[in-house]
Amino acid sequence: MTPTSRNSESDSDAVEHAIEPVLDLHTFRPSEVADLVTEYLRECRARGFTTVELIHGKGSGALARTVHATLSRLETVESFELGHGPRGGWGRTRVRLRN
Repeated sequence: MTPTSRNSESDSDAVEHAIEPVLDLHTFRPSEVADLVTEYLRECRARGFTTVELIHGKGSGALARTVHATLSRLETVESFELGHGPRGGWGRTRVRLRN
């Protein structure tokens, strides 16, 4: 993933990243996740992804609960489930997007 910077005339600089089918949410607070996940899934769907993974970690479960609550409200989500096996177990959620 190669980020590219673009300067805007506003006070902040935007950084654009390539969209990949895995998003690591470890660095975000639960209060930030709903909007981020919604926008991320919109972009993934627009780019043709049908399955993505959201890494929220195990921790206290607050981040996972927020992710799952958000996913359950989105019409673009066909289904979701916790990850299985050595690739994250219950610290990762696999999401299937509607076509």
